[in-house]
Amino acid sequence: MGVLNRAERLQIMLTPAELKLVDNWRFKKRMPSRASAVRELLRRGLLAEGFDEAGDGARSRDFGLNDAVAE
Repeated sequence: MGVLNRAERLQIMLTPAELKLVDNWRFKKRMPSRASAVRELLRRGLLAEGFDEAGDGARSRDFGLNDAVAE
């Protein structure tokens, strides 16, 4: 197996409810770790269509998982 070079760390803060959504998705998809699940969700998000650019004055708190629908 090849060696992965992941030298950059990305830190995010989640509410307990958001973390539960991520963990539930991870276990449903049998992902080996939270990190792998988050990378897969990021990959899917980057490939997704239908998201407009964030508007002027948008804040971090405007983007959350509270309205997410479990897959």
